Amino acid sequence: MSLSDPYFSNLYDLVSCMTKAVDLISLEVSNHHQQVAYLSYALSEKLQLPLEEKQTLVLSALLHDIGALSYHDRLDIIEEGPQTSKSHAYIGARLLCDFAPLKNVAEVIHYHHIPWDRGAGRSHGGERVPILSHMVHLADRVVVQIDHRENIISQINRIRENIKGKRDTIFVPEQVDAFLDISQEEALWLELTNQPFASGIPDDLSLETLKLTLDEVVDLTGVFARIIDFRSPFTARHSAGVAATAEKLAELAGFSLDECKMMNIAGNLHDIGKLAVPREIIEKQEKLEPAEFDIIRSHTFYTYNLLSSIRGFEVINQWASYHHEKLNGKGYPFHIQANGLSLGSRIMAVADIFTAITEDRPYRKGMSDRQTGEVLGRMVENGSISGQVVSLLLDNYQDITQMRREAALRADSDYQKIMKP
Repeated sequence: MSLSDPYFSNLYDLVSCMTKAVDLISLEVSNHHQQVAYLSYALSEKLQLPLEEKQTLVLSALLHDIGALSYHDRLDIIEEGPQTSKSHAYIGARLLCDFAPLKNVAEVIHYHHIPWDRGAGRSHGGERVPILSHMVHLADRVVVQIDHRENIISQINRIRENIKGKRDTIFVPEQVDAFLDISQEEALWLELTNQPFASGIPDDLSLETLKLTLDEVVDLTGVFARIIDFRSPFTARHSAGVAATAEKLAELAGFSLDECKMMNIAGNLHDIGKLAVPREIIEKQEKLEPAEFDIIRSHTFYTYNLLSSIRGFEVINQWASYHHEKLNGKGYPFHIQANGLSLGSRIMAVADIFTAITEDRPYRKGMSDRQTGEVLGRMVENGSISGQVVSLLLDNYQDITQMRREAALRADSDYQKIMKP
């Protein structure tokens, strides 16, 4: 980011990263978002939608199931049930609705399982249903019919007939007609199943023009932190606490204002790779089995891999992804030693440990001030974490603890509002 450029990142890069992360929850529906985005885009081309509507449609398709926060939720999207305030479409909309650049996307996601019902689906609960919601619905229902064990060309007629039979009842007639037209081409189906949309984004969508300022990236990654943490009440406040702690430690260490905001972003995203970890392992109260801990040890690699796709995030990626590395080289997954760990990475490691041991969980209370100091002190002595950073934390312990608690309370409030309406 230069002084003449007020923008820090690209909206599409961040959305694409989150799409790939959510797909880690269940391999059974891997690439589902990208396939729905591809088919939605193909429909928008056939129907000649304006550019802005195409952009909203594709972003909505890439994020349409982010409200399905567990393995079972992800599998349940294959079957359609009645929409309730706890449905994944509603949760996804609530997660995004307060972030202004995605407000229209949130509205599309909110209604993307409403049937057309011969025109009655133009509204729902007294509210207008965007026509783009119906387009995502159609693309979504096509994709879930694909059997990946069978050659895709052999499935074309079956899927086309199924969709045709729901014209005007479940799906908008004009959209069905467009689908029946484009779906005659085998190439569409082969591209749909073999070419991830995020790696071949069409140039005419101009998604790179959707830029975000640094403050907007802070806000959006705060939304992503909820998606990461709200899978379980055990972790509902963790990333918020890490982000607040790391940002304050960075300020105390003399980082610039922008660098402190970057540290907040890194805190929001440091556990994005945990979406690959089954919830039963995250919530296990007993000691983890060796095989379970091996799964946990993979999450920082996934964080590194996911954030590597975001242009301009090189420094943020290191701060976020190295939070389980140790100065003595005994951390994971890269076994980086002290000379390879920047001050930002050292701050994130301390912020993560401090937050984890002091925050309350449903099954235990956080450690006392004395216990926390003893744990951090032992880790400094054995060469795991930075004594300089721990001294900064202990010298400002009450202020940092208060900031962490306030962040946790805000996260709790958001969890109750979004997950338990």
